[in-house]
Amino acid sequence: MIIIKTPEEIEIIREGGRHLATVLYAVREIIKPGVSTKDLDMQAEKLIRDMGDTPAFLNYRPEGAMTPFPAALCVSVNDEVVHGIPKKNRILKEGDIVSIDLGIKHKGLFTDMALTAPVGKVIDKNLKLLQATEAALQAGIEAARGGNTIGDIGYAIENFVHSQGRYGIVEVLSGHGVGRAIHEDPYIPNFGKKGKGAKLMPGMVVALEPMVNLGTKNVTIDDDEWTFRTADRKSSAHFEHTILITEGEAEILTKV
Repeated sequence: MIIIKTPEEIEIIREGGRHLATVLYAVREIIKPGVSTKDLDMQAEKLIRDMGDTPAFLNYRPEGAMTPFPAALCVSVNDEVVHGIPKKNRILKEGDIVSIDLGIKHKGLFTDMALTAPVGKVIDKNLKLLQATEAALQAGIEAARGGNTIGDIGYAIENFVHSQGRYGIVEVLSGHGVGRAIHEDPYIPNFGKKGKGAKLMPGMVVALEPMVNLGTKNVTIDDDEWTFRTADRKSSAHFEHTILITEGEAEILTKV
């Protein structure tokens, strides 16, 4: 069921979105060679709790999962698409790209955000992948207007990505509603047809999150049952914002 948020809920989510963006951008600032993925997770959790909020992913166990997620921050490096588990012995090195994905619970309501950052100087094709994926997110946000459809968002993302080169758009993972829970209806694929799917209504709060691969769209999942990675082991990028659907342009809620 799609949930239309009340004005009071929207204000809390807006405030939570500012908190989340503040934390994620602060974590991005410490990404450099020699830092472990666990260092990033520990910094994220500390900042979240310092603000009086709760990490949404820590101990999160969706239906069907064998184990809860063991960290506050998802950290996915290079060919890892999403849900990478932070580790003390996973050390970032020059030339890596790293996706950091974070959710928080603020005054009982949730927001979700992700970005992918270079570690030092990266090769040109990976830098272009990051730029294309972030721009694809913006294309999806621009299509997310009251009266449009879920298919309009997917079409905008897919059309933009394909205009940039031979990238693979991950199809088995998607955007989603967010607010009263970390994952709500509707399911928002990063591909689609104009005019198809549920209609977007003012007051909906959704998280858009294109995941774009340098090669195939296909993914595998590691033995930890959380980490998705590209089937051909080529690089992947991931960007996400929580947004509010309005009569006009969507409002990005995960911003400082």
